[in-house]
Amino acid sequence: MTENGWCGMSILANLLKLITYEENPDREGFVLKETSADQKATGKNEAPSIGKNSPDEQKKAQAGRGSFKKPVRPAGKVTEKPRKIKDSGEAGAVQTGQTAGRVNEKPVVDKLSVSASLAENRDTVGILYGLPENKDIIMRDIVIGTEPVINGFVIFIDGLVDKSVQDLLFQALMLFAARTAPPEKGKLALFVKERLLPGNQITLQSRFRDILDAVNYGDTALFLEGCADALLVETKGWEHRGIDRPTIEQVVRGPQEAFGETLRTNTALIRKLIKNENLTTEFIKVGTRNQVNVAVMYLRDLANPALVAEVKRRIDSVKTDLIIDSGTLEELIEDNPYNLNPTVMATERPDRVAASIIEGRVGIIVDGSPFALIVPTTMYEMLHTGEELYTRWQFGTFIRYLRALAFYLSFLLPGLYLSVVLFHQEMIPTELLLAIAGNRERVPFPSLVEVLLMEISFELIREAGLRIPGVMGTTIGIVGALILGQAAVQANIVSPILVILVAVTGLSSFAIPYYSLAFSLRIYRFFYIAVGAMLGFFGISIGLFAQIILTANLKSFGVPYLAPIGPRTVTGADVVTRLPVFFHEKRPDYLNPLEIARQPDVSRGWLEQKDGGKDN
Repeated sequence: MTENGWCGMSILANLLKLITYEENPDREGFVLKETSADQKATGKNEAPSIGKNSPDEQKKAQAGRGSFKKPVRPAGKVTEKPRKIKDSGEAGAVQTGQTAGRVNEKPVVDKLSVSASLAENRDTVGILYGLPENKDIIMRDIVIGTEPVINGFVIFIDGLVDKSVQDLLFQALMLFAARTAPPEKGKLALFVKERLLPGNQITLQSRFRDILDAVNYGDTALFLEGCADALLVETKGWEHRGIDRPTIEQVVRGPQEAFGETLRTNTALIRKLIKNENLTTEFIKVGTRNQVNVAVMYLRDLANPALVAEVKRRIDSVKTDLIIDSGTLEELIEDNPYNLNPTVMATERPDRVAASIIEGRVGIIVDGSPFALIVPTTMYEMLHTGEELYTRWQFGTFIRYLRALAFYLSFLLPGLYLSVVLFHQEMIPTELLLAIAGNRERVPFPSLVEVLLMEISFELIREAGLRIPGVMGTTIGIVGALILGQAAVQANIVSPILVILVAVTGLSSFAIPYYSLAFSLRIYRFFYIAVGAMLGFFGISIGLFAQIILTANLKSFGVPYLAPIGPRTVTGADVVTRLPVFFHEKRPDYLNPLEIARQPDVSRGWLEQKDGGKDN
């Protein structure tokens, strides 16, 4: 091979080496230590012991095996001896001593029990919460003023407790506890609970897992010397938002209360509406690293037991680190997460949840979320609002038929326009066809590009209006749409009729009351634009047929998504047409409630009294 050939090969090799990724053997700045499994997988050996080889040999050995650099331990006082936590007969865990800047190996919390030694309990709590570095965890030693005195300490989280309740707790223990303590140390916790503490909700716990869950939720834990149980006192008092008006599901006539972020407040709002002793609230903890309380509410004498059991089974089987909002839980428990159609109803209105529970459904409330979930649900119920029941039945029926028209326009109108313009011009009156052709004469884009341009612009305006805070969002959305549409027409980018069509389509999507369903229709709209531009009415028909099949195949906790129309069941008086309230005699048949009758055949008793008076 010539010299030029070798030179070219050398340049090519250097180029390949330059663009090829190579692992850095030094791992500078990377402080994670390899596990034994990683070392076995990569064939790396343990580091040579210090002192066996010379410094040069150690450097060569480390460079040859490409190991991680040993992380530098931060400065700080380090306890020399490891500390072992006793576990009352169960397996303990070795805890390396530490101060600021070091990493601990925490014990297995689920296996830890409260010890009779106050010092051991104090050490265990300090390790579990990372004290003293964890600054919002308050641990305070107290001396209960009995005869003889009882030593103890309390642990709580600053910001989650009510200060006034906390002061009453300390006063009761330290100032007004002039009683004789029992000689048996094992009875101290029961003595303090029954004789000294004024709180209503006080429990005894012996497992640290239960104690940590309660303290993390705002309770105060009290440990006593010589007692193998801890007292948990109800002291919750975190800051929370008050009860506001609904922001999404607004009504002209009806209740004006909305859920908040506090679980107990949300359950109380439902109990305020359903004053029945059969209303049951069960709490399920969800989450492995951050446990969140989830409330399942139903009527014991009405809800289908199989439905309740299935709801609890799905929620209890969820394994995840964190659930902040009910939307996350919705994805984890719904039947068809890959389908665009939502199969779980989310609402911010307590009256809607109460009405659904009365029908035999189950309400799900997640702590920290202002939206409750209702299961099972159907597509027709997602097109309903409470306002139709609070107004006259004629008004409600008119609104529902108007909403049904908006439902179809929101995803079919752009696709139908493209089908008519591109394939079926004979279906348009001659005058209208000439007007459309005249307006499009100066537009340089095809009809498909024109529609996509306006639809995407409208979606951008909608999203921008939502993200801009306050009144400015609505103002910018309206002004932006007007300016953009007018400027696009004057610049001959789009035709005027298309601006009207996109505006009607957007208004129709806003008329859908349930946000998730309206969002899915916005996505379906682009599918129908594609099939309408390619195949015309034939493509629209294929799309509708496929959508109906996919939608009819959906189920929400065992209930068909299109019930009671598909499959056909007892329709009742509240599907699309809203008949008068005195015709709503039975609950939905597809729910299989324990009691199908909602009211007697003649619910207006004054009519019977009037007829009886005439007969007499």
